[in-house]
Amino acid sequence: MIGLGEGVPLTLRGGDSLDSVVSTLDRWAKRLHSDGHLDPPTGPAPARCAVVTALADLEARRDGIPLHELLSDGKEARPVRCNATLGADPPDEVADRARELSELGFDRFKLKVGTRGDRERVEALRASLEPGSLIRLDANGAWTVDEAISFVSEIGPDGLELLEQPTEGLDGLVQVKAGTDIPVVADESVSTPEEAAEAAAINACDAVTVKISKVGGLDGTLGGFLPTYLSSALDGPVGVAAAGHLAATLPETGPTGPTHHGLATLGLFDGTIAAIGPEMDGEVLVLPPGPGNGVEIDESALATFRL
Repeated sequence: MIGLGEGVPLTLRGGDSLDSVVSTLDRWAKRLHSDGHLDPPTGPAPARCAVVTALADLEARRDGIPLHELLSDGKEARPVRCNATLGADPPDEVADRARELSELGFDRFKLKVGTRGDRERVEALRASLEPGSLIRLDANGAWTVDEAISFVSEIGPDGLELLEQPTEGLDGLVQVKAGTDIPVVADESVSTPEEAAEAAAINACDAVTVKISKVGGLDGTLGGFLPTYLSSALDGPVGVAAAGHLAATLPETGPTGPTHHGLATLGLFDGTIAAIGPEMDGEVLVLPPGPGNGVEIDESALATFRL
């Protein structure tokens, strides 16, 4: 029986390189074959994530249960509602894409910001959305504190659900949170329960978004110090399925209302290695049936995409 795992190097966000992740997994595999040692490796979080998700998938498949049942001690899965993701494209393209996604059933839209033309994109997005739709602004730490506060002040709060990692570091988030009424969410600044505890203690943010490759496994609450939701690091179908099963164990509501996860990203790829994998039904991520994470690999597609 095989367990499937995935880890995404986060090099673009200052994380570990692909080479370091692969070498860590190679060393772990050699040790596994020599002495059967199953503990996840130390080192890069994406390597730990790949092993943790594979072992959890294997255990759930052996037990004949979906992964979310293993992670929640048999509790019923909750719907995994997702936001749509929009890139820093020209305003008219952002608006057109938002209308398409709205027709598919999305009412939460994450817009990448932190580049020239942000205001025009936000205005175009607002004009394109149905009443009641909400916008998440994700700067990935690109703004200074003053830029973040000034931008929100200039565009106004209409339709803004939250600011995701508007600036770098917890101290910056503290200042942005104090300077605006829009909820602030940490991403790159919080990867461990200890960091989540610190963020809560200093009132740095209202919630944390968890990427399983960022935290190194299937800890969806980071100690429970702050509300959390799952998001993708541009994972493939195995990573999205694992994160989806984890998301199905989390509360359905958060600090801004119904919880929407950032896992509707598989459509950003030109292809897939999955014969059976997670799919979107409107804004809801539908997990594949069957035990474990439910993913079945298309071996020919895997050979095509292998580096």
